[in-house]
Amino acid sequence: MSPEEQSEDIARVYRFLSQCMQYPDAEWMDEDFFNVFYSLLGTLGAVNDAVEIKKKIDQAEDPVEDLQVEYTRLFINGVPHVVAPPYGSVYMDKSLQGTFAGNTLAFYRDKGFAMEENADLPDHLIHELEFLSLLTLENDLPGEEEFLTKLFRPWYEKFHPRVTEGAHHPFYRVVVQLIDFFTKEEDKDGFQPNKA
Repeated sequence: MSPEEQSEDIARVYRFLSQCMQYPDAEWMDEDFFNVFYSLLGTLGAVNDAVEIKKKIDQAEDPVEDLQVEYTRLFINGVPHVVAPPYGSVYMDKSLQGTFAGNTLAFYRDKGFAMEENADLPDHLIHELEFLSLLTLENDLPGEEEFLTKLFRPWYEKFHPRVTEGAHHPFYRVVVQLIDFFTKEEDKDGFQPNKA
């Protein structure tokens, strides 16, 4: 595989993981989506995770609605509190749209990218994964590493355990494990699938 093909594959993974972290919608969260998801897990040796998620999806009367409820509880409006807000500034500044969000937006601009006017905050997980995809496509490995080190990993390391410990549905627990795996500098142990 050429370096360009490898970059394209990694960029596709970042984009796919970004899609996984968007509010579930039957328009895109369909059988094809789940087949790609299960295939990715199989490639990483996470067959038990794929089986657990597939079983939960297949048993649900409305699997997308189940995931919408879980997404809302985890990331938007849980009771008594949101389990894991998907914004870096919440973890780094203890508020939404703090200095950390501004630094993230400045990094985007320094790399020649802008956000759409009506987009969510720049330090939302989905935007950061999309940005990593763009850096990868441009073969900007130093930029990707700098972004991961300064603006992604510091808050993601706080977000990740909140989701893995607080998730009731295995889908989000596994998605954050995948994101963790694909955004680490060097993963000596590889992807850590569910051993249960």
